Order: sequence, then structure tokens, then C-alpha cells
Amino acid sequence: MIIGILQTGHVIEELSKEFGDYDGMFRRLLSGRGFQFRTWNVVDCNFPDSPRDAEGWLITGSRFAVYEDHPWIEPLATFIRECYRESSPIAGICFGHQILAHALGGKVEKFAGGWTVGLTEYEFNGHRIKLNAWHQDQVVELPNEAETIGSSRSCKHAIVAYGEKAFSVQPHPEFDREFLAQLIDKRGRGIVPEYLLREAIDNLDNPSDSARIASAIAEFFLLPSERIARPAQDENV
Repeated sequence: MIIGILQTGHVIEELSKEFGDYDGMFRRLLSGRGFQFRTWNVVDCNFPDSPRDAEGWLITGSRFAVYEDHPWIEPLATFIRECYRESSPIAGICFGHQILAHALGGKVEKFAGGWTVGLTEYEFNGHRIKLNAWHQDQVVELPNEAETIGSSRSCKHAIVAYGEKAFSVQPHPEFDREFLAQLIDKRGRGIVPEYLLREAIDNLDNPSDSARIASAIAEFFLLPSERIARPAQDENV
């Protein structure tokens, strides 16, 4: 199965040499599950021609906000709506989670309670899990067909399902300990309140449940459907 990665941002230069870009993080997160990947850098206005260019789609995180005026935001929202109409499965992480809701009629805004950073506890389908987070914006109103299946104390709509059409997660299952530690050091200082950074640092060595969310994403993509198999490709566009 070919997953098209819609890359909505790039890892900052200080970290990209060691960790690569966001699409590589998702390739690693979902490795060993039979997927093949192709990347479109939509942040650079490079878009697929059609929802049929891949058998499933994954939208990455980004430093941008869905309500900002960038030339690629509305084309991405339009493409999401096309995928949704055609039942081409689409998953979103952080910014991807937000723009899915935004494109389909929900509302995203900067959270009055401030940042969520580091290992955070969520209730997900009746279980408590911990995932690395890095966000201030969040979904505050869901589209009509969406259902909240995961929440935290500070994020009501943290994990959302849209039937068999879409699945999205506010935190970052693709962020491992080493990347988060460097992100705190290279980007968090002066942006995120220091007490939140200290808490995140204190929790760096505690385990996350990224593997559980990776399995949930994989299971979503592999739901039975009438998807047409296409030739395997693995390239950046």
C-alpha cells in the first residue's frame, strides 16, 4: 500500500542533519507494516495531481497555523476535501490533525490555556496512554462527521475519527526522546514557558506509547475497502 506523505513543514536546520525531515520520521514510525511511501512537499506548493496518486494520505506537523495566510494552506484544504469525498483514507498529525478539522468544517484556534509540551497523558478508547506533544493551537470545534476518541486534561479533541475516512492525532507519535530533547533546546527556549520545558525535560526518559498510535494509524489505513492497488514507488517529489 502506498502512503502519500503531505509534508507541511521542514525540520529546523539545526536538527535536520541528525534527524532528517518529518517524512522520514513517519517512515520510521510506520516501518515494518508493508507500507511504501511517497512525499509531496506541499509546504513548498508541490501537490499531488489527484487523491488517486496514493492509496492513503498522511499530513505531517508544521510550525505554521491553519488560520495563517500562506499560499499552500487553502489548496491543501481543497485536496483534503477531495480525498474525503472520494473516501481516500487520510490521517493527520498535529498540524495535520488541525487542518483536517479546519478543511471539513471544524474550528482551530490558539488555545487560551497555552502550550502543551512533552510527554502528556491522554485517554484513548478507554485506556490511558502517554505521547509527546508540542502545540499551542488545537481543534476547538469538530466537523459534523467527526468523533472524539482521545482527550487530555488540556486538549478535548486530541484524537479524532471520521468513520473510515479519516483519523487524526494532536500529539506527535513520530517524536522520539532524542528529537524532543533537541527541540526543547533549539526551539523551545524563549518561546515555550520555562516551567513547561523543565517538566518536559524531567519526563524525557519516561516511555511513550507511540507504538500504540502507530498501530492505530496502520490499522486505519488497512481497513477493508475497494482501494485499487497501484505500482510501488518510493521517492520524493
